[in-house]
Amino acid sequence: MSGFIRRRPISSLLLVLLLALLGWIWHERVALWAFPDIISAYTAKEYCSCRYVMNNDAGYCRGYVKQWLPTSGFTDDTLDKRVTVSGMGRSNSAAWIGERQGCRLSP
Repeated sequence: MSGFIRRRPISSLLLVLLLALLGWIWHERVALWAFPDIISAYTAKEYCSCRYVMNNDAGYCRGYVKQWLPTSGFTDDTLDKRVTVSGMGRSNSAAWIGERQGCRLSP
């Protein structure tokens, strides 16, 4: 085994790094599984709060919630004050409840 490491030190280092990366992914699998849902939920909630609680215009709020990872769908229902955002295969909605409650994510 030590002969392999001496003959191929770069390959050995890359193999150890790959094993460490796979171990980290396995350790964080629950958080990584939840990540796609966070993108659309955060965008829907923050846009709803910006638009209907703070009463900013739609263009400003779209820029406010823009993220590095793009969303695939965005619907702003001004009559019902409901925002639906899709991204990374997940979809979430947030609705304005009232003046004292603000916006809430829909289950």
